Amino acid sequence: MKTFSNANPKDIREAITMLTRGNASVVGGGSDLLGMVKERLVSPDVLVNLKAIRGLDRVETQSGKVKIGGLITLDALSHEPQIRKQYAVLAEAAESVGTPQIRNAGTLAGNVCQRPWCWYFRNGFPCLKNGGDKCFSASGENQLHAIFGGGPSYIVHPSDTAPALVALDAEFHVSGPSGDRVIPAAQFFQLPRVDAARENVLAPDDVLVAITLPAARPGARSTYHKVLDREAWTHAVVSVAIVLDMDKQICRSARVVLGGVAPIPWRLPKVEAMLAGQHITPELAAQAGEAAVEGARPLAKNKYKVPLTKAAVKRTLLSLAQA
Repeated sequence: MKTFSNANPKDIREAITMLTRGNASVVGGGSDLLGMVKERLVSPDVLVNLKAIRGLDRVETQSGKVKIGGLITLDALSHEPQIRKQYAVLAEAAESVGTPQIRNAGTLAGNVCQRPWCWYFRNGFPCLKNGGDKCFSASGENQLHAIFGGGPSYIVHPSDTAPALVALDAEFHVSGPSGDRVIPAAQFFQLPRVDAARENVLAPDDVLVAITLPAARPGARSTYHKVLDREAWTHAVVSVAIVLDMDKQICRSARVVLGGVAPIPWRLPKVEAMLAGQHITPELAAQAGEAAVEGARPLAKNKYKVPLTKAAVKRTLLSLAQA
């Protein structure tokens, strides 16, 4: 592993300046970046340490909205009382990530922005993510790859918190050389057909500083369900983030977002429309599960994800509606 130096900016503007000066990478918890350095996927000369900046890990209420600093650890986020009470889907997603050691170090911004865990990418194959012109998973080992939104790359987005944030209609606060901007969560992630080398709209010298959640509604219910291929630390094979706005037993509106099945958090607008204004019965939940897999295009070795997704949506929806 090559040598590198650490830089400790006093604020975000200084951090941005450091990132624009050369071969530098931003680091928060560092669990993903340092792994990529060891794997020789990136070779920065300087690591810009955001942990040196105070206040980027706070949870604050502003005009009814909740603003979460990007450097809050996943463990702290999962135990934050306001998040657990009003935005359970995000707390549950955060506590499902990795191991306790990873959750103690890993940050919310880092989890959202982590790079794919496709074995071809992580093992240095000259694929689309590594500067090549081919996705080896398309005809290779694709058991854990995308069934929605794939092509030309078939990676799946690895974040647990990303589907929860899209389901909550969150806003991402980004700082860069040209200033600050706010990006809706649903517009932050991008499909490979836009740029096969990237998973989101961040430039190399941009920083995801904070995330804002809309004010919680009194009838809101939410949950996150993650299906794993083994009990030990791993990423979702399929996950479901659901937010329901309930009026007693009637669903006024719904947000349903899948993880583990597409290169971005995969929203299901048809399923959401089916649920709006309805009493969610076992029959309707089953219909929603069927609708959830419409348009799926599995590869040779991941067809099992289709019935798994169908069942996950049905069960998660029914358990939340009957809570």
